[in-house]
Amino acid sequence: MRQIILDTETTGLNWKTGNRVVEIGCVELVERRPTGNHFHRYLRPDCDFEQGAQEVTGLTLEFLADKPVFGEVVDEFIEFIRGAELIIHNAAFDVGFLDNELALAGAQYGRILDHATVEDTLLMARQRFPGQRNSLDALCKRLGVDNSHRQLHGALLDAQILADVYIALTSGQGEIGFGDGGEAAPAQAATGFRSTAASARPRVAILPDELAAHEARLEKLRKKAGRAVWDAMLEEVAEAVA
Repeated sequence: MRQIILDTETTGLNWKTGNRVVEIGCVELVERRPTGNHFHRYLRPDCDFEQGAQEVTGLTLEFLADKPVFGEVVDEFIEFIRGAELIIHNAAFDVGFLDNELALAGAQYGRILDHATVEDTLLMARQRFPGQRNSLDALCKRLGVDNSHRQLHGALLDAQILADVYIALTSGQGEIGFGDGGEAAPAQAATGFRSTAASARPRVAILPDELAAHEARLEKLRKKAGRAVWDAMLEEVAEAVA
């Protein structure tokens, strides 16, 4: 079974008001294990960010100015997801935006469901944890998934985290090699997923333009607040290894 963990970042909350996708991140699982294959693209939206959206993503129009538009990567994107089961948190949001991008690229591209099936981990979590907060951060805490490296939203990073959450959310049996054949708690399953060499999460090298965007975002935070949380984390790491 081939599954694609998918996340997007956008210029705002509603594609109907003209907002666009600015980042797509996908991580491939085969038989519930990461293969190391991924799809990651930044996209030029040719529209402004809504107030607040830029702060959430850390992306800027300047950074995205030389990136491709969706129509330039649509064929590659469809080929990557074709025939797979897409695992998305709050799928209605991402699928709505992606269907809009496909429509703008051309009627011949159809809709997401023409190319793949979709499983919504938010709906899954609501069924399992009714009446509780089921955001990605809340599920990480509840299921024992480490998301301490998630300072800003990023499509590929969130897809990697969601992969851990999905495995923990749908595990509980030893059928995928996490336990000794008996019942396993979700947090234990998540730990096994991260620590087993055969199922290590895909690691993606940071590109120079991504690093530059990260540094530019930190500099803005330093100017606004005096320092960034990232700086404090680096200091802690330096003290720990000193």
